[in-house]
Amino acid sequence: MQEQTIEKGGCLCGAIRYEVAAPVERILMCHCRNCQKATGAGASANVVVPAAALTFSRGTPRLFSQQVDSGHTLHRAFCGDCGSPIYSRRDHVPDWLVLKVGTLDRPHGAVVANLWTQSASAWTPIQAGVDNYPQNRPA
Repeated sequence: MQEQTIEKGGCLCGAIRYEVAAPVERILMCHCRNCQKATGAGASANVVVPAAALTFSRGTPRLFSQQVDSGHTLHRAFCGDCGSPIYSRRDHVPDWLVLKVGTLDRPHGAVVANLWTQSASAWTPIQAGVDNYPQNRPA
């Protein structure tokens, strides 16, 4: 039986701390305009984890919800003090969260796909040799 790995992370100011009991190695880069604006960068580095795997040991994130390009409602959880994005969740898949890799204490893993490449900025590199999708991944 394999021992479950617990990864820890949090926001920039330390008001939010969490633990995630799920693998965090398969990174998805999202280049949609929504992620660009939410992160202030060319793309958002994410790992998909079961919602039940994420627990908060300090603080409670604030939520911002809006309809995004896919037509779904996206809920973004962030630190209300420093603004660090922590995770996002879509209404139509409530059992899964998209955790922001940069908030992990020890970020690691490999990019396995680029999403919404049709929205990528010319100055944002798109990694070759991985799956690339002009929009979201097929269901």
